[in-house]
Amino acid sequence: MQAILDDTSVAILETYDSNISESPYAILHFHEKVTANSLKYRGIHPLVAAGSHDQNLAALVDRAIRALPPSSPSISEQDDGTTKEEFSVPTLFGRKKPDFVSVTRGPGMFNCLSVGLNVAKGLAVGWQVPLVGVHHMQAHALTPRLVHALQSRGSPVREPAFPFFSLLVSGGHTLLVRSEGLTEHSTLAETSDVAIGDALDKMARCILPNHVLGASEEIMYGRLLEDFAFPNGEEHRLYVAPGTRAEEVSRKESSWGWALAAPLAETRSGYKSKSMEFSFSGLGSAVKRICDAKGESMTNAERMDLAREAMRVAFEHLASRVVLAFEKARSVLVKNDASNDHLVVSGGVASNKFLRTVYVRLCLGAA
Repeated sequence: MQAILDDTSVAILETYDSNISESPYAILHFHEKVTANSLKYRGIHPLVAAGSHDQNLAALVDRAIRALPPSSPSISEQDDGTTKEEFSVPTLFGRKKPDFVSVTRGPGMFNCLSVGLNVAKGLAVGWQVPLVGVHHMQAHALTPRLVHALQSRGSPVREPAFPFFSLLVSGGHTLLVRSEGLTEHSTLAETSDVAIGDALDKMARCILPNHVLGASEEIMYGRLLEDFAFPNGEEHRLYVAPGTRAEEVSRKESSWGWALAAPLAETRSGYKSKSMEFSFSGLGSAVKRICDAKGESMTNAERMDLAREAMRVAFEHLASRVVLAFEKARSVLVKNDASNDHLVVSGGVASNKFLRTVYVRLCLGAA
């Protein structure tokens, strides 16, 4: 179960220890979510989100229980010649009882987390099964291994193999993590101010025309920003990665007279240029100043250019820290270990196609 922010989600997952070539290693029997409606607030409202969890979590759990796989009894013959049905696993209304209940324990909004935790505790006590608290960011890092398990056949080997890097990019978090095992994760870099997803949402509120914001049926404005910047969905393919670090951090003045500085590139001492941290508040403030100065006179063409440039600067900043981590891993941590070239990008922002393009051309070019 997940109740972190505005999404209420419940799933039923079953795994198998099977070496049969056509047998799946894992099956997702149920997975549904309900998102709180905070449109009128143009952002997640804590009370609305908590109320949505209260309203929807029990119904989702009820549907999930009905989706549990049936428990097949074994038939045994008794001494008197009669037969008896026996279940080899605990049952719940004729269905397999879950072996444990897992729930997100944080990070997230306290009021939201408490709804999920309280329901999960009640189910664990009622069913007399263990309760497993899951760290939100750890789950993001391990999601690709879950997807591989759902898609694989016959082999218990999971991909990506440990160790690997994870870039976790969402509305609340920006982390670069090195994963050694299921519960062994070390943070290599994190944001010193705001998360990348939060920064994109705030920049979108400044850049996007009011009619675009008003017509939106969601509050994740970062996705709207991408759609507005690349209306045909393919323009991001024209991106050319910088050839040098100096080119990457240099300001690129637009035809409209403004330029955006790369985060941490122009600090007084200069040492922040290669520090293992992320920063997006300065970029967001620069975008807001441009929008405030232009006001209603800013054309859609200029807004589109500003959206593209803001995302380019933000994504190159993210990628630069990944490149630094790769370089350090090769020279210091585990030299010549090819497994350290694996990078998982997860979280809501990972769906951004422009972000993927920047990573493929900048990170792989440096690999």
